[in-house]
Amino acid sequence: MGIWEAFLSWLRSLFFKQEMELSVIGLQKAGKTSLVNSIATGSFSEDMIPTVGFNMRKVSKGNVTIKLWDLGGQARFRSMWERYCRGVSAIVYVVDAADPENIPIAKSELHDILSKPSLNGIPLLVLGNKVDKPECLSKQAFAEEMDLHRIQHREVAYYMTSCKNTTNIDAVIDWLIKHSKKKH
Repeated sequence: MGIWEAFLSWLRSLFFKQEMELSVIGLQKAGKTSLVNSIATGSFSEDMIPTVGFNMRKVSKGNVTIKLWDLGGQARFRSMWERYCRGVSAIVYVVDAADPENIPIAKSELHDILSKPSLNGIPLLVLGNKVDKPECLSKQAFAEEMDLHRIQHREVAYYMTSCKNTTNIDAVIDWLIKHSKKKH
């Protein structure tokens, strides 16, 4: 980036605050709340209480304010996902990549939510979480198991993460900031 572009970027940051709203969804115990806490505070807690319904948290990173909707992953809450995903800057789908028993369910729920017309075109970030566990899938195996190549008509990115040891959390934050919308 040249000096002129850097100056313009700095000038814009004085007058424009970037804001984004995103929904963090996935099956129960995938690590959604841990991800939100990791983004907000950089810390991890072993004793997480399952999210009942949803929680909302605002986090500021530089001149970007991120409103995170952390939605419960139990079967009875999944019907709410679409409502909270409409109009967001991005959908973050968290999967426990060390739980092979739940991967087919996670895949089915992901492709089901993406089939909703009201969510067309919204960028998607899929996180294969819990890479700190030895039984975790590789990045390639995860992408194949989740059928990520089948997803069309939207931007799709995926990372393998660990909220416990902050693996790729910086990359997740960078991706989110790049997808923020400018607000006056």
